[in-house]
Amino acid sequence: MGLEQRLKPNSLVARTLWLTLLAVIIAQGIATSIWFVESKQKEVEGIHSASSSMATMFASTVTFFQSLPVNYRHIVLDQIRNMGGTRFFVSFNKEKLIVEPIANTRLKVTSVNAVTEVLEKKLNKVTSVSVNFSRPEHLRLLKNDIFLSDLPKSWAHHTLTLEPINPPILVVQIELASNEWLYIAALLPAPYVTLDDTILGREQIIFLLLSTLLLLLLTYLLVKRQVKPLKRLAKAANEMSMDIDQPALQEEGASELVTATRAFNRMQRRIRRYVSDRDHLFSAISHDLKTPITRLRLRAELLESDVKRDKFNKDLDELEIMVKGALQCVRDTDLHENNAQVDISEVIQSVIESHNYYETKVTFYPIELGIIVAKPLAIKRVLTNIIDNAVKYGEHAEVVTTQTEEWIKIIVTDKGNGIPKDKLELVFEPYFRIATDTDGHGLGLGICRNILHGHGGDLIISNQESGGLKAQIYIPRGLEV
Repeated sequence: MGLEQRLKPNSLVARTLWLTLLAVIIAQGIATSIWFVESKQKEVEGIHSASSSMATMFASTVTFFQSLPVNYRHIVLDQIRNMGGTRFFVSFNKEKLIVEPIANTRLKVTSVNAVTEVLEKKLNKVTSVSVNFSRPEHLRLLKNDIFLSDLPKSWAHHTLTLEPINPPILVVQIELASNEWLYIAALLPAPYVTLDDTILGREQIIFLLLSTLLLLLLTYLLVKRQVKPLKRLAKAANEMSMDIDQPALQEEGASELVTATRAFNRMQRRIRRYVSDRDHLFSAISHDLKTPITRLRLRAELLESDVKRDKFNKDLDELEIMVKGALQCVRDTDLHENNAQVDISEVIQSVIESHNYYETKVTFYPIELGIIVAKPLAIKRVLTNIIDNAVKYGEHAEVVTTQTEEWIKIIVTDKGNGIPKDKLELVFEPYFRIATDTDGHGLGLGICRNILHGHGGDLIISNQESGGLKAQIYIPRGLEV
């Protein structure tokens, strides 16, 4: 059995895997939702606190420069830069620089609001405050036509860039007076430097995929191992229907499977004993009845009246026919035959060969059918009986074979008178006959159906609307090689 067939939705392995996958998805979804709500709430609180702290430092810087005379501010700023600078870039500009903002996210909005709130609260002697974030490649410094990449690396690169991630830069512009803007650019502190607001990162997705695949693999191996005894049990049950003398199954697997296997072995032993007892019983009955029937025939010959003698012999003939018919029914429905590979089309050809010797009485439309494992003589007996009846009572028979994923279906139709609707099931009963000839005992159809039941198949007969009888023979594809 290939992997594709194992993973069909109707197999136990596939259903278990799909159920496990669904459970993992639901569990991971719930866990991720809870984690996202809690972690993002903490992240929002953390970035608000970090941004407020940075805004406080910005406010102190602004207050310090405001306390200096205007002419000394540039001198002090240059001295600070020459001493190694600060944690952020500071400049005095004559105009408000253009900022190309990044897309709004919850973390960005939280940071901008926190910085704006602190600066407006602590700075009372400023005209306006502008806060936003910009990408390093779009960041303008000193003038609107000067970008970060245009400046010497010692001026601002070490302060405002963090390769290779190049996070967004917080830009604060404070209007101190007309045509006098204090420009501050800085990076947020870790771990908020990137303003990452994704639900699941690449590492988390990889972890979830690997853990899910590992769980499915272990589940597959476990279920596959547990299903093996169940498959053997199903195979043994199918083979037992054709041959009762099967070896006992090994009791292994989960406790439930061990219990089921033990019950199956016990049932098989009981059926074997029952069949054996039945054979002995009918053999004894046959032997015991032959003697009194023979004795009664001898006594009948001593009768003086020819009429009474004939009636007596007729009753004995009927009694003998009934005994032989019962024994025939028992023997023919017992599939005491070894399994072998059977080509259904070839069997049908051999059956119809005798009917088409002088003239075509059977029309056959063969198709390519798989080789199955069955009782060859039993299957041939079924086809012979059905086709013979179609030719005998319907003058001409037509045989069509079809197949599905589960069955090989043989349809035999004739042009006869059919069977009354209320007697379609009665014809399977022993000794029930509709025909008035004396060629049969009314056992054939019942034997055919019992043989097919023993193979796991069935025989269904029905009347056609156009007239005649239709017999449908079902043989399971599960027996296919």
